[in-house]
Amino acid sequence: MYHQLNSEIIEKMKVVSDHVLVGDDINPDYAKDEMPIYGTKMPEVVVQPRSTQEVADIMKICYENNIPVTPRGAGTGLVGGAVPLYGGVLIDISKMNKIKGYDMENLAVEIEAGVLLNDLAEDCLTKGMLYPPDPGEKFACVGGNAATNAGGMRAVKYGATRDYVKAMTVVLPTGEITHFGSTVTKTSSGYSLLNLMIGSEGTLGIITELTLKIIPAPKAVASLILPFEDLNTALSTVPKFKMAHMDPQAIEFMEREIVLASERYIGKSVFPKELEGQEIGAYLLITLDGKSSDEVDELIEQAAEIALEAGAIDVLVADTPAKIKDAWAARSSFLEAIMEETKLLDECDVVVPVNKIADYLDFVNKAGEECGLIIKSFGHAGDGNLHIYQCSNDLEEEEFKKRVEKFFDIIYTEATKCGGQVSGEHGIGSGKIKYLVESIGETNMELMEGIKRVFDPKMILNPGKVCYRL
Repeated sequence: MYHQLNSEIIEKMKVVSDHVLVGDDINPDYAKDEMPIYGTKMPEVVVQPRSTQEVADIMKICYENNIPVTPRGAGTGLVGGAVPLYGGVLIDISKMNKIKGYDMENLAVEIEAGVLLNDLAEDCLTKGMLYPPDPGEKFACVGGNAATNAGGMRAVKYGATRDYVKAMTVVLPTGEITHFGSTVTKTSSGYSLLNLMIGSEGTLGIITELTLKIIPAPKAVASLILPFEDLNTALSTVPKFKMAHMDPQAIEFMEREIVLASERYIGKSVFPKELEGQEIGAYLLITLDGKSSDEVDELIEQAAEIALEAGAIDVLVADTPAKIKDAWAARSSFLEAIMEETKLLDECDVVVPVNKIADYLDFVNKAGEECGLIIKSFGHAGDGNLHIYQCSNDLEEEEFKKRVEKFFDIIYTEATKCGGQVSGEHGIGSGKIKYLVESIGETNMELMEGIKRVFDPKMILNPGKVCYRL
């Protein structure tokens, strides 16, 4: 189907780009993302462009010669989305990492797609502004966030990446450069190609530049650690905050075991394990923000009253930058902590209605027992996006994969029954295509593949991902 790279094609690439790597110069990390259980495959060529034009020139060569191309940012994905399944060319946009400028009158910032989320967030704060999307992996490229519509902790109040992308520059599989969107607030100007590109996981085009919405940073922020005896009691409290019009910035849930693992990993104890003679089984971590310290203090009092009435053992307030940082450092280290202590690992980020979280997690834990897997869960209680990890330290890989497949068949079917979706923020990549088909059906898959063929007639861009089954 695809043509092989040869020395002549590689030389053409070297003429248009000074950043072409081959052979031993290619780092083995390019063969995988953060979840290598979905396979590894070395690219034959890696290009590290410094401009949109460079990306376009490389894509033209690949299109003319029918060479498969895999776009990649920081490689922090969890579903095999950046794995070059057919070898070919990997285009690493992480060197395109300039924050080009701010448009304060239109509340926007223009960046290259390789800018790291952490760098953008910190730079915005120096201007008194906030870029609200807050995925757990702070050292992902923002272009990758847009390509997967990454969500994160603050999505419950502020929304996901999609809600902050105003415009983008895209290189199509043909090598054409185009622009989607603008800095205006609203539009009824034809199909939204901008929103089609967001979440397309590098299958329709390569995002090279972005114009993003930013907002004034809140004047005051505080986090609450709410310990509970068990997870069900904790989760049943979440709707009460929403019904009280509190509008928290983030509401995260976590069970005792994942907290202990995280604290072992970061080397610091942050969350209490026992209070008033009661052993703590689960926690909510809530962040509140407002226009003043007085406003946030009122929200803290209201939240504390709701939590204690609902069964919280105590209310612990983190109201200084250091305390807030410690609390969220523990939360942000969950994946790394699991990886540190686990030989074989897989995950899903299924999303279900908020009022179904507790029952669904009960179902998941029983399915894990039935399949002989260790299950570790945490996630976004405010929006129903659950991070469910399957772990083993004693199974062989083939047996582990077999059990995980059975587990996924069970839990994804149940998620669909209760109105859920396969992925809330990590995407489909190559690892979750089967479950997407079962969830949305063949008609919708064929519609998506039809869109893919319009953008990419030769099907060379990130083949084997999202909707294009090999």
